[in-house]
Amino acid sequence: MMTIRRSDERGHADHGWLKAKHSFSFADYHDPEHMHFGPLRVINEDRIAAGQGFGTHGHRDMEIVTYVLDGSLSHRDSMGNGSTIRPGDVQRMSAGTGVMHSEFNGSREEPLHLLQIWIIPKRSGDQPGYEEKRFNDADKRGRLRVVVSPDGRDGSVTIHADASIHAGLLDGAERAEYVLEAGRQAYVHVARGGLTVNGEALKAGDAAMITDASTVTLEKGEGAEVLLFDLGQLR
Repeated sequence: MMTIRRSDERGHADHGWLKAKHSFSFADYHDPEHMHFGPLRVINEDRIAAGQGFGTHGHRDMEIVTYVLDGSLSHRDSMGNGSTIRPGDVQRMSAGTGVMHSEFNGSREEPLHLLQIWIIPKRSGDQPGYEEKRFNDADKRGRLRVVVSPDGRDGSVTIHADASIHAGLLDGAERAEYVLEAGRQAYVHVARGGLTVNGEALKAGDAAMITDASTVTLEKGEGAEVLLFDLGQLR
């Protein structure tokens, strides 16, 4: 079974310096039909004006993944981490028992476009943690490259949740097929461009929620950048 959610069906917020699209209920946007999908709790597509951002604030018991599409993100946190995240970088912050952090557009001139992803951890009360790794376009061209996983396989970022994230760039005749194990479900988010997912045409901002399927086929890409989430059941 596959359910499509179109980009313009998402929640949205316009704060001037921040324009956000919410795939799931977040802040002032509440939709009881879209609270989570398995352990996937948040996908926010944020566009942040030059020199603007989120001041220091706290999180608990959430795995937070940042995927930058354009621009640069300046990150600081109470664990002592400080870095600049750019396209190709994948950042994971485990909030655990509590962490404070700030995130700002690192440029005084260029806008920032990113996806912030929250995934519910397997258990609460773990120690906070941080990790980031870089994946070049060549790593993702014409295939699905694992960038986040519970066991850090193939050099991916380690996440403390029953979820993995695969990133791909597909164009023209390029095709990627992903096999889902029994009992698993997939969420496909099109970050930019367009492609077909199991024969259904999707464009930037669209998503496909897939259950009771053995294979996810991505093809007919038109400048597509896509994230595929392999998810367990939320317990």
